[in-house]
Amino acid sequence: MQDFATRRTMMVDTQVRPNDVTKFPIIEAMLHVPREEFVPEGRREAAYIGENVEIAAGRVILEPRNFAKMLDALDVVPDDLVLDIGCGLGYSSAVIARLAEAVVALEVEDMAGQAETLLAEMDVDNAAVVAGPLAEGAAKHGPYDAIMIEGAVETVPSAVLDQLKEGGRIAAIFMEGALGVARIGYKINGQISWRDIFNGTAPVLPGFVLERGFVL
Repeated sequence: MQDFATRRTMMVDTQVRPNDVTKFPIIEAMLHVPREEFVPEGRREAAYIGENVEIAAGRVILEPRNFAKMLDALDVVPDDLVLDIGCGLGYSSAVIARLAEAVVALEVEDMAGQAETLLAEMDVDNAAVVAGPLAEGAAKHGPYDAIMIEGAVETVPSAVLDQLKEGGRIAAIFMEGALGVARIGYKINGQISWRDIFNGTAPVLPGFVLERGFVL
């Protein structure tokens, strides 16, 4: 059986580099962070497959290709403060922490404690875990240079968009039925301008569902 370090290299060589992710800091971070440590014990063997891996009911760790391409589009730089919404057990925040000055890792109560423990065990000292509803963001620590949403959305609440700095960037996968597209948004004159970057899917996060009007 392959060891996890070998699988990590294979993940980068077969799922990340061939998909036009060439920024060295992203490659280095994904080679460094042990993805298998941030999934439930029973899913470790699936940690490096090229698809979303379930970490809780309705929640996943994004497949490596999609995560890397979203990070690439966000263009995180060393003096950025990043909000990582839906950090799961902390994998995404551990990777982003190697690119940014600091990361605020937002997660619901029952997973936030696990994320905090794992990030501490990995000596990630520039990521702070915040527990709370994902759709509310973490205004106390903002505003943010970049926001990454680790799951899909149908809409992004204004409470989250308001926490993005002018000139800041936000990345999310928008689901419309069974189809999804990852988009990057730029805050210009207080408004978010979105552009499509690639197709991808993920479960819609709680609080990011469009309210549908009652129809007879």
